[in-house]
Amino acid sequence: GAARTLTAVAAADAAGAVRTGIGDVALLRRPADTSGLADIPLYEETTVVVTPADHLLSAADDVTVADLDGEPLLVPLDNVVDWADADGGAPGTPIDHRPETTAAAIELVAAGLGVLIVPQSLARLHHRKDLTYRPIVDGPTCVVALAVPEGPQSELLEEFIGIVRGRRPGSSRGQAQQSTKRTAREKTLARQAARAAAGKVAGK
Repeated sequence: GAARTLTAVAAADAAGAVRTGIGDVALLRRPADTSGLADIPLYEETTVVVTPADHLLSAADDVTVADLDGEPLLVPLDNVVDWADADGGAPGTPIDHRPETTAAAIELVAAGLGVLIVPQSLARLHHRKDLTYRPIVDGPTCVVALAVPEGPQSELLEEFIGIVRGRRPGSSRGQAQQSTKRTAREKTLARQAARAAAGKVAGK
């Protein structure tokens, strides 16, 4: 078959890229509009708070929602952390200005305007020496899912879905459930996916 390439798109555009046929599959974070798509959960990411390196919250190994009470909170327009089911909703005190992107919010954290709550992979992606992050032990996790078009899949796409679910290439579905051991390459791909931002699309 034709070679596939990985293409970065904005997180908000990832589902649409698959829906319109621009891409074959996409990694995205829930919640997302997945109408017309099959949504296959892959793993859950820890949610962290990003702070200046000398912030009081950085003194602990982890923090709780209660620790964030009263903290000025930056909520970018591309926020992917869903507090809908959390007791009391999102912690902290959202500041009026909403940065357009997580990258812009990171700059404002560095400037001392507030803290930012993101999945751990985004904190790593935007890592800089003057910032740090701590896991929120009672915060919601961020689910990363694989989105594919609804309906019958091509043989190549079926095999790809099987691989990300832990099957070896060429194995049948029945065999796959008896083996959870992944190859070194599959582990490497999983780690790379965890570090990637949510809008990576395998394009046609």
